[in-house]
Amino acid sequence: MITPRFSCSQTEDAVTVSMYCPSVRAADVEINVNDNLLTVHVNPYYLRLNFPHNLLEDDNSAARYDAGTGYLNVTLTKERKSQHFEDLDLLAKLLAPRPTETKTTPSIEVLSTEENENLDQKLEGLSLKGEDQSEFEEVRRNVPSLLSSVKVEIVFMLSPNQSSDKAYGLASLIFPPISRNIHYTLIGTKLSTFLLAAANDWQLPQQVPEGLPELQTSIEKPYGFLDLHSGYLRHVGHTENEVNDLGPDAENCSKDERSARRTKREDDKWDPEHYMADFADDEYIQDLLKWKHPYIVAQDPFEYTESENLEILRLPRKEYLADARQTHELYLTLATVLFSYAYESRTTQLDPSPESAWTLCILTPAFSALDPPKSSSTTAEFTADEVAAALVPSYRRSLAFPLYRSFALAEKCRTDAAQLLAKGRRTVMRCLLDMKRILDHHEVYYVYSKIWLDDFCVWVQAHASDEVLESLAKTMLGAKVDKDSIGWHLEELEAATQEVEDREADSDDE
Repeated sequence: MITPRFSCSQTEDAVTVSMYCPSVRAADVEINVNDNLLTVHVNPYYLRLNFPHNLLEDDNSAARYDAGTGYLNVTLTKERKSQHFEDLDLLAKLLAPRPTETKTTPSIEVLSTEENENLDQKLEGLSLKGEDQSEFEEVRRNVPSLLSSVKVEIVFMLSPNQSSDKAYGLASLIFPPISRNIHYTLIGTKLSTFLLAAANDWQLPQQVPEGLPELQTSIEKPYGFLDLHSGYLRHVGHTENEVNDLGPDAENCSKDERSARRTKREDDKWDPEHYMADFADDEYIQDLLKWKHPYIVAQDPFEYTESENLEILRLPRKEYLADARQTHELYLTLATVLFSYAYESRTTQLDPSPESAWTLCILTPAFSALDPPKSSSTTAEFTADEVAAALVPSYRRSLAFPLYRSFALAEKCRTDAAQLLAKGRRTVMRCLLDMKRILDHHEVYYVYSKIWLDDFCVWVQAHASDEVLESLAKTMLGAKVDKDSIGWHLEELEAATQEVEDREADSDDE
């Protein structure tokens, strides 16, 4: 089936879907509405849209096909009048499948406890000292019958080293309520084992062995968006991939090894003389710093172009089941991707060059080293230290690889990326489409569009939150990346360069 080009609009009472499906028979159109799900089928076209709110197919609904223009217009009534349907211009979100509802069953079932009134009397004052041995044997013989009315909730094993302490802890958990006058000598190893066996229906307790290594069914390690991809770099050693930090065995590198190889390559490519030269002669860099990104300064209402809508329709139809930690990492990765985009845009002023694809990939650690930022956070909030740590690899790469190597330029790119995030999903989506357009037309680096940008475009429209993007943007603007965190003694190099310039200026004055 073919997904047709379409657009959505709304009034106070209805939503209209306009589909371009030329050369079809109007009598063959099948339309079905199920709550917020609309399906339209007319051979060979099929469209399924998930709206944010419910629709009705009533007498006010209508479908009209214009054979001259090839457009089918379907108008459906809103279930709640005057309700605003948000994000109707986010086509990928409308096309996304319904979220899968997962049903979970509790792994622990709490059982009720039946109290045995005679148990407290049986065990009162009992101990294992001398003459009381026979009394203990009598209680032990009666324990199976006493346990028959007890449903055990928790078993607590006391340490044998607590020789003189009161041992009511174990008994109170297994037989509530129970007297506190039972000496610990009663709850020894043998009786503890006995009670534990009784609590497990006289079966030996079993535990899953710990510390077993994770089972690896393949030597290839997944990578890319949510680690969903593999195989794209299997023959990377035979291609002209100049951005790959991992070498010919990129498919087999673990995550820790990817980080180590990335860091090593950055250190190998670092050239202090190049940095000092750009610091001393920064006239062109100063011009780059004055440039303003048109997406940031734009004040007109946002609207996708026709070509952008076509690109969105060609995106894959996927549903992403990311947990809270993975979602947090995706936002951080998005920040590093936009940092690379900001550098490329600022240095070319949105006029891509033959080196643009290389620049975008070499500056993004998630592309060149398959090493996106890592985090243990499961919240939608970001700290300045966390964001700064995520941007350090991007800073290092901007100072080690491209033509213009300036810490001030890297700072400006961080600001640009934060401001683009603050503009919301639509502007971020436009930036990703710009990057995708550049990489898709490169014969080598298109793979990074497949393993990252395609999924990011779908995820940003369907799952990203404008509120979270704005929060990340504010944190990113306030984050401070220290020169010491780069690890290349930048302040010493700048001071030495400045000293040489001052000395030359003094000699010229003389």
